[in-house]
Amino acid sequence: MKTYRVTDFDTPAGLIETASPRPEKGQALIDIRACGLNFADLLMSKGTYQETPALPFSLGMEPAGVVMALGPDTNGPAPGTRVVVFSGQGGLAEQGAFDATRCLPLPDSMSFEDAAAFQIAYGTSHMALDDRARLMPGETLVVLGAAGGVGLTAVEIGKVMGARVIACARGADKLEICRRAGADHLIDTDTQDIREEVKALGGADVVYDAIGGEQFNAAFRACNPDARILLIGFASGDLPEVRPNHMLVKNITLIGFYWGAYLKIRPAALTSSLRQLLTWYDEGKIKPHVSHTVPLDQADQALELLRTRKSTGKVVVTMEPTP
Repeated sequence: MKTYRVTDFDTPAGLIETASPRPEKGQALIDIRACGLNFADLLMSKGTYQETPALPFSLGMEPAGVVMALGPDTNGPAPGTRVVVFSGQGGLAEQGAFDATRCLPLPDSMSFEDAAAFQIAYGTSHMALDDRARLMPGETLVVLGAAGGVGLTAVEIGKVMGARVIACARGADKLEICRRAGADHLIDTDTQDIREEVKALGGADVVYDAIGGEQFNAAFRACNPDARILLIGFASGDLPEVRPNHMLVKNITLIGFYWGAYLKIRPAALTSSLRQLLTWYDEGKIKPHVSHTVPLDQADQALELLRTRKSTGKVVVTMEPTP
């Protein structure tokens, strides 16, 4: 089978032929049809992600496909079941053997492409906004990087939860996508000052930050008393410097959030969150925005879309069905 593999952190990953995997006890063999890409894939390819696997490994954290077989003495979705998997790696391949407990059956209404774009981005935003920040109806939510993979889901979920959403993104085209996702106010980070614009709109109660750097600093200074700031990631590559005295004066709370950690510390919370999200999907309240669908043999170009920030929402890599 074809797999997109990292063999050395100083050498670009590439598409190679490997043997088809056999599922071991506790695993399900998946015929992969699509796989969503994440900023973490870029970090993992360089060995800088907090959960980078040992070399060699295949990129791709959230494949979707069809169960082909289960390992010996394994309980899991029956062969033929359509599933999405939080695999952590291995999704950029034609087949994969993954932990059967991580295989989530898909509703009939969900395509493989939507499924591959769904789990991490929506799971991150829902758990962060609901479980951690306790976003309340009527509060003002500021989303930095609002047209990105997780940012756009934060806009959607914020609206479903009843917040007033301010979306910050670069350029008119990306802001239009945010408006379609439900944003109430738009800030062009290329031409407008986040601090001034947010303060003019009444300040921020919750900030969702996947960018870091100067955007974090500007949003921090626009926070209302008792605001909560969610640290989701640092796509700018710039870790912000926090002023604790300002946090003290305004009673501001900084909340670090990593969705994958809950697989170990609170897996039931993730399951509950995903069930709620799938219900919202079936009800038409949320819908993944996939800006690019790219075949596996162009995985290099797909990752470059993330690296150069030319994508909006999610980038999904697709595979041909196994005969």
